[in-house]
Amino acid sequence: MQLQGKTAFITGGASGLGLATAQKFVAEGARVFLYDLNEDALTQAAEQFGESAAWHAGDVADEAAVKAAIAKAQEAFGTIHINVNSAGIGGAARTVGKDGAMPLAKFEHIVRVNLIGTFNVLRLCAEVMQLNEPQTEDQERGVIINVASIAAFDGQTGQAGYAASKGGIVSMTLPIARDLSKRGVRIMTVAPGVFETPLLAKAPQEVRDPLIAITQFPKRLGNPDEFAAEVAHIVECGYLNGETIRLDAGIRMPAI
Repeated sequence: MQLQGKTAFITGGASGLGLATAQKFVAEGARVFLYDLNEDALTQAAEQFGESAAWHAGDVADEAAVKAAIAKAQEAFGTIHINVNSAGIGGAARTVGKDGAMPLAKFEHIVRVNLIGTFNVLRLCAEVMQLNEPQTEDQERGVIINVASIAAFDGQTGQAGYAASKGGIVSMTLPIARDLSKRGVRIMTVAPGVFETPLLAKAPQEVRDPLIAITQFPKRLGNPDEFAAEVAHIVECGYLNGETIRLDAGIRMPAI
């Protein structure tokens, strides 16, 4: 599927990897609908795109809010062809620490946002996509791209909740691809390594240097533009389906 003339629903679209993806898509002639919690950041992000963007603020795990956003996207652009799910949260806590067992509410919150939120959005976007006219000779109607993390494979100490949420995204990719195969909708997952996001940009060098040291090649953190380029490639390469791509320069995270 070509990006030109298509509409993408992007969660976490107000900053970081989601915003970089929106910038890439608009540069390639797509329209973007940005969904995020931060209304001020959404307003600023959308301003740079003019009529090629619309937005709605809300929680990815809130069914009513996502349905309202999708309705707004349809009103603005007619339909949805692409869904990129980059919204997510972190949160570290040992299973049992010095203060006792990890609070169950903390684990539940991480899984709710990262895993349930991702599924909530993609299922509702896919419901719209299945009604699209075929966009390719293969009768493709839509593409979903989820964002996991290398923590799905190399979860560190204190990352039980985060790794579980991202591992769930990886594990559901193939069954969802099978579910949606008759609908003409593909799904892929990207598992990024350590990228130059706003959070890491503020990190001191003593935090950044060890991460760069265990990266194989190139010896640096990932550029959000590289993530956006990979997402665009997935959209355009129709034979990619049901798989997870590690985008990490060969990094393998240690236990701590």
